[in-house]
Amino acid sequence: MTIKLIAIGKTDDKQLNSLIDNYIKRLGFYIKFSLEIIPDIKNSKNLSETQQKQKEGDLVMKKLSPSDILVLLDENGKQYDSVSFSAYLQKHMNSGIKQLVFLIGGPYGFSEDIYKKANGKISLSKMTFSHQMIRLFFIEQLYRGFTILKNEPYHHH
Repeated sequence: MTIKLIAIGKTDDKQLNSLIDNYIKRLGFYIKFSLEIIPDIKNSKNLSETQQKQKEGDLVMKKLSPSDILVLLDENGKQYDSVSFSAYLQKHMNSGIKQLVFLIGGPYGFSEDIYKKANGKISLSKMTFSHQMIRLFFIEQLYRGFTILKNEPYHHH
């Protein structure tokens, strides 16, 4: 199984990118992982929220294969602690799927098409975080999940 994280908009913060890259490297010891950034929509200030979500959704749909399992990082999704999230990952690996795709939406969330395509929703917190920070938090939680599955000490640091 491979895991892909799709996010809308690039991160300009060099320190944040450095931390994200660090966890991506660490994750590589456990699973094939990729982070795919979809550029911000040009001239978005001329679009309504719905139009912007639709355009972002269309770009995301082009990145998906029919067999992908799509999970949205959504404030209304199911919350896990780190141990139960690791079990969630294990369950997906055991199911024989080829690719598990997690999606961080744009500033207004997801289009209706994306909600219809999604196989599930996960919430990292009831709090609101910047889209850039969510990338780091989520990739760190993926890494933590795999260290838990491998019974490695990182989880308790």
